[in-house]
Amino acid sequence: MILKDLYKKALNLEFLTIDEGLLLYNDAPLEELIFVGSQLRQIQKPDKIVTWQIDRNINITNACISQCKFCNFYKKPNDKGVYVTSIDEYKTKIEELFRLGGNQILLQGGLHPKLKLDFYTNLFSDLKSLYPNLKLHALGPPEIVHLARLEKKSYKEILEALINSGLDSLPGAGAEILCDRVRKSISPGKANSQQWLDVMREAHKLNMLTSATMMFGHVETKRERIEHLIAIRNVQSEKPESSPGFLAFIPWPFQDEDTFLQKELGITNQISSEEYIRTIAISRIMLSNVKNIQASWLTVGKDVAQVCLHAGANDFGSIMIEENVVSSAGADFKFDAEGIQNAIRESGFSPQLRNQKYEFVEYKVEV
Repeated sequence: MILKDLYKKALNLEFLTIDEGLLLYNDAPLEELIFVGSQLRQIQKPDKIVTWQIDRNINITNACISQCKFCNFYKKPNDKGVYVTSIDEYKTKIEELFRLGGNQILLQGGLHPKLKLDFYTNLFSDLKSLYPNLKLHALGPPEIVHLARLEKKSYKEILEALINSGLDSLPGAGAEILCDRVRKSISPGKANSQQWLDVMREAHKLNMLTSATMMFGHVETKRERIEHLIAIRNVQSEKPESSPGFLAFIPWPFQDEDTFLQKELGITNQISSEEYIRTIAISRIMLSNVKNIQASWLTVGKDVAQVCLHAGANDFGSIMIEENVVSSAGADFKFDAEGIQNAIRESGFSPQLRNQKYEFVEYKVEV
């Protein structure tokens, strides 16, 4: 009887507690979780539309001091092969993006000890000067914390400077699991949970578009996953009414191939297809104040992601013209624009291209 009571509470968009969420996560039959997730998706997004996006991930640099044990991409700042992407390289990549119908780049990189705030403000200003219609979805809370430390400035001051130079939205990168026990184990040099959340609080006060993520399936417990969801929910509930806050939540399983966690500690990704689908449904149930839940086809593949559209997800993410970090640890699924739309149609939904604001846009490719 208690499961039915929790389903009813969830369908009333009430906030479930950690223990209630954990009970559903552990004990609810998968088909019932899928049903509740689907019902909640229809309440939040009452249509048969699944959105998708065209953007390109460009890495600003591969130098990083955060020492994340799940990342194969980074290098130490003095290692051979360290790079900082040049303006000419950006131009080549951005012009290809425009030809393929996109207008947004996801700009991320490592925590480079020598790249300070003026580097990023100059970069953003230069890119916006060259391409006024380009949208910059860039950096993330760990980079903001890193820059605030380097510059001895507040998160608000860093964010305002970046916004004034062209930053359009802030990704939810670097969240992993928002529990310091976990973070000390897998990413000891990165922002702690409170810092990550506080950056997002400041971003919301500045009316920034943001997203939230969760990388799971490594050293965390299921309770810590639920705590992560509640932390996201709490920050969303604090945002000013005028602020968009977290427009989307994107969970994906840890990719283990050749990572330090796998090779040195023997920790591998144990997330089954069923558990990923359960996580999508639980995300929809626990995050009753976040409207968009994205299925990570890049890490779980087409078939599982399609099921997730019936379990609470309403977004299929981007075709990923370029992605280097997750792919370097074993994520190797691919989609083009036609493929992602066909996958959505096969699931019984209508595909709709969107921008970062989740506004519908027309799909056009330059000839």
